[in-house]
Amino acid sequence: MEVFVDGASAGNPGLSGAGVVLKAEGVYEQLAIPLAIMTNHEAEFVAIKLGLEAALKKKATFIRLYSDSKVAIEAIQKRHAKNPLFKPHLEEILRMSDSLELFFIEWRNVAQNKQADQLARQAIKKQKQAGK
Repeated sequence: MEVFVDGASAGNPGLSGAGVVLKAEGVYEQLAIPLAIMTNHEAEFVAIKLGLEAALKKKATFIRLYSDSKVAIEAIQKRHAKNPLFKPHLEEILRMSDSLELFFIEWRNVAQNKQADQLARQAIKKQKQAGK
């Protein structure tokens, strides 16, 4: 299964959202998930975590995950995050990815990850409209 994720924040920290796109044979799902107030990097970690959770609910055992966050990808590859804010998210991500038969994570620039980016922004917009 391919999983495209993006986290976004309106401000840093600010109101945040996660965008997740799941693609596999017979599966195409888009999720715009409102998040709390957090930094952009934290939103990226949460988006990855939510993307993995959504894929695991679909019984995926092979996941190729794409993100435009070099900070999050490097932390996952090194299995270590210096920032204490990211550690609980990283632990959950590693726990889920370790349960898979195969897991790959790759960096994609924003242009290659446009759908997930739009969904993350949509989630922020929904929260702003609800707060009016």
